[in-house]
Amino acid sequence: MAAAADPNPKDAEPGEPAAEASAEEEYEEEEEDEEEEEEELDGPAAGEELDGPAAAAAERKKVKAVFSRLSSDPVGIRVHDVIIKGNAKTKEELIEAEVAELLRAAATVQDLLRNASIASARLRRLDVFDSVNITLDAGPPELPGTTNIVIEVVEAANPITGNAGIYSKPEARSWSLEGSLKLKNLFGYGDIWDASGAYGWDQTSEVGIGVSLPRFKSIPTPLMARASLSSQDWLKFSSYKERLLGLSFGLLSTMQHDLSYNLTWRTLTDPSQVSSKSIRRQLGHNLLSALKYTYKIDQRNSHLRPTKGYTFLSSSQVGGLWDSKGLRFFRQEFDVRGAVPLGFYNTALNVGLGVGAILPIGRGFMNLSSSVPDRFYLGGHSSPVCSLSGLSSLLGFRTRGIGPTEPRRLVPSESDDGSAASPGRDYLGGDLAVSAFADLSFDLPLKLFRDAGIHGHAFVTAGNLAKLSEGEFKKFSFSDFGRTFRSSAGVGIILPTKLFRVEVNYCYILKQAEHDSGKTGIQFSFSSPL
Repeated sequence: MAAAADPNPKDAEPGEPAAEASAEEEYEEEEEDEEEEEEELDGPAAGEELDGPAAAAAERKKVKAVFSRLSSDPVGIRVHDVIIKGNAKTKEELIEAEVAELLRAAATVQDLLRNASIASARLRRLDVFDSVNITLDAGPPELPGTTNIVIEVVEAANPITGNAGIYSKPEARSWSLEGSLKLKNLFGYGDIWDASGAYGWDQTSEVGIGVSLPRFKSIPTPLMARASLSSQDWLKFSSYKERLLGLSFGLLSTMQHDLSYNLTWRTLTDPSQVSSKSIRRQLGHNLLSALKYTYKIDQRNSHLRPTKGYTFLSSSQVGGLWDSKGLRFFRQEFDVRGAVPLGFYNTALNVGLGVGAILPIGRGFMNLSSSVPDRFYLGGHSSPVCSLSGLSSLLGFRTRGIGPTEPRRLVPSESDDGSAASPGRDYLGGDLAVSAFADLSFDLPLKLFRDAGIHGHAFVTAGNLAKLSEGEFKKFSFSDFGRTFRSSAGVGIILPTKLFRVEVNYCYILKQAEHDSGKTGIQFSFSSPL
């Protein structure tokens, strides 16, 4: 009893041994958990070999464990080095400038995987590599939590590429042969040299050479320079021919923003000598110095046949930065479109609205004349759905087929009575333009057509032009402008082929003015997919 009552010196602090035992047990449990995780990640224990289904199951278990860990919590990581392979010709500093900063900015494995995907897309956009592969390798053993990024590129096997296509404008009864040739990465800086040419039967011809750089020294945006010589025949529509000799410089180019400067020597001539008074006043030589800014967002799922998404384009141009008489103007254009899927037969509704205006710059600007080639024109058979190049198309009407006109000069004929034949009229374009369309595209019921991409559509288009310069703004009325809108409707079939994109449309003119050139009937449109 007394012995039992006497305190045992070993039990003087009974809580400490219990606490130590508990800590040892927890530590052993943690070690067991870590061993289990290592087994999951490292596979079977040493000396244990698996083959066949067992090896595949172990590999799946390992991958599942890795993904489970990555999906549960952010895993910290630091990029130790970026290693570039395969760039026999491309300068290493170009690749580093494009992606190194982006990759080093990642603080977690999740961020690094995301940034690696963006970096891969950036390198592919340079258009000088056949393939790009980015892998994550373990960093030095003495630096835990680090990784080395290996970028392996395959340079283009053939640095020279080219294409050619045939384009048709049935409403103008003209064809054009167009082609281009590119030489990629000549000096290893991602530089692309190109030459292009176009020859149109009885309408247009153009030759041009240019070079583009993805970046120059510390400038982070692509740069472009181009020289071109072109001629455009507008005798059938506006009684003049246009010849342009120019230089263009791309100053800023990103996914959404584009800034360019153009210096062009423009010559307008009238070989027919029957042009209207408004056209004759603008014949001759002019120097056009213009700065153009374009902002574009395109979230459509396809450019050829959009079924969902939207797009917006804003284009601003200031002409006459040098004091060139008649070529000082400000031109603004907006274009917005949207596509909504309807959920049956791949049907989608596309709608669009475009607005544009041009004003001369100078004292008494509203009484000055705007430049005829820079005005807005409506008409033509090109699809308003596919391209995003501003105001132009109005199905059912000839190119430059609506808007203000003026009679051409009367020229006595060589007939015996000396009477003058009707000279026709010149289309002068508009200082204010508005156009809109609605297009319902749908699959055709036959599987053969669906497999070939052949589909149908029904459409409604409308638009109008008005002259505001030379004091005409005083006569302008919004009610009259809305009342004189031209419009057309129709249905058609679109046939994509290897050589052409063919549209066969039946157009019905709903409304046109006295001197407009619109026609109800079957109309064809050909364009090259290249």
